[in-house]
Amino acid sequence: MSEHFPVQMPPQTRSQSDYIRDLAQIMAVRKRGPVPMALVHTYGCQQNVADGEKIKGLLSEMGFSFTDKEEEADLILYNTCAVREHAENRVFGNVGALKNVKRRNPSLIIALCGCMMEQEHVSERIRKSFPFVNLVFGTHVIHRLPELLYTAITDGRRVFERGDESEDQQIVEGLPVRRDGTVKAWLTVMYGCDNFCSYCVVPYVRGRERSRTPEAIFDEFSALVKEGYKDITLLGQNVNSYGKNLKEPVNFSQILRMLDEVEGDYRIRFMTSHPKDATHELIDTIANGKHISHHLHLPFQSGNNRVLREMNRGYTREKYLELVEYAKEKIPDLSLTSDVIVGFPGETYEEFLDTVDLIQKVGFTSLYTFIYSPRVGTRAAKMPDPVPAEEKSKWFAQLCKTQEQIAARRCTAMVGTTQRVLVEDRNPKTGLLAGRTDGNIIVDFQGDESLIGSFQNVRITSARNWVLSGERIK
Repeated sequence: MSEHFPVQMPPQTRSQSDYIRDLAQIMAVRKRGPVPMALVHTYGCQQNVADGEKIKGLLSEMGFSFTDKEEEADLILYNTCAVREHAENRVFGNVGALKNVKRRNPSLIIALCGCMMEQEHVSERIRKSFPFVNLVFGTHVIHRLPELLYTAITDGRRVFERGDESEDQQIVEGLPVRRDGTVKAWLTVMYGCDNFCSYCVVPYVRGRERSRTPEAIFDEFSALVKEGYKDITLLGQNVNSYGKNLKEPVNFSQILRMLDEVEGDYRIRFMTSHPKDATHELIDTIANGKHISHHLHLPFQSGNNRVLREMNRGYTREKYLELVEYAKEKIPDLSLTSDVIVGFPGETYEEFLDTVDLIQKVGFTSLYTFIYSPRVGTRAAKMPDPVPAEEKSKWFAQLCKTQEQIAARRCTAMVGTTQRVLVEDRNPKTGLLAGRTDGNIIVDFQGDESLIGSFQNVRITSARNWVLSGERIK
């Protein structure tokens, strides 16, 4: 689905709309098939997915349709992630494989964008090692894609563009969006991050915090509800610090309450929530909300205070547990999920066990667990890291086994209960309908495809770790 808005662009000689019009004419001639085809692949977090939907919205305006097949594409665009080394290596490997695709189709345009491309060392590697890549641009200049693509095609030269300081601070409203589904939607409320956790590259590639205005958020949210979206996730690197840079400060709890008043049958989620800025007011807002999901993603990263200080997280183990205790008291059916880093530089096994102890105390629904990955330009990348990778892998396996046991107990305890499930799709492997509870737990059950996109009451009959099975109550 594509949304069309009047695009509000910074003043320049030619508008992006002019470039869109000209590119539509160029691609109508340049295409190999009936219509120009683009393959857009997004790596990484939900914010990247939201960026990818804007990119596809702009390409749709230029006349592109979309394909998953490289051989059909007139344009291949990778929207990249810089959070972990594994993700970067995947990108480099996949880009390298495009060399043969380009040889078979010399007119193919290859573009790379996203967080990786905001890093100078990555951009230079692309420039030197992948000469068949036509266009490289960063997170801050997505709104200039029509101009950059036009230049790459008409000038016949490689285009490299990263954001400057002024572009880091601006928010361009009104970009067209081609959403990937009709049930779930992403809505960005703020960009960037001011936290500078010692392991994290995000502030360097996404810039400092900038909040959208409440009016812009409300208008987009209301439109999504009107269009029938049922699960709307508010996005930001740290949504709890929303509004600090606005002329009239508004906090995130106020935004939630404002959106919760919109009439309709829908569910509000949000991520990511930083523990140092999470407040009792936020918990109370969730508890009192009509549409706000009883699911809180609250990354703690480590259960040891010394490691948390080295990470520059800004809270203690005790503060985190106090907040969780308050949340469970106010929201008894709360589903908690979190992020954990195993093997941070200098972490000892005894300190790692504090993390295992914390997850046992909290009883998380699920965890996103990662072995520490050094990121160029971060403080942690320069810290001594004496623990071998093999040892970290053992710790990682121990943590995952502990969490699997916790998740299995939690899901088993839900057998016999009735859950309100938003039906999202049909599982092609099992043929069953699949959806999620308010607590973001997957449920599958027998049912007709006409139920997709609706809320259904499902009685849970069995559990397997983090997936539930049930029967629809008619």
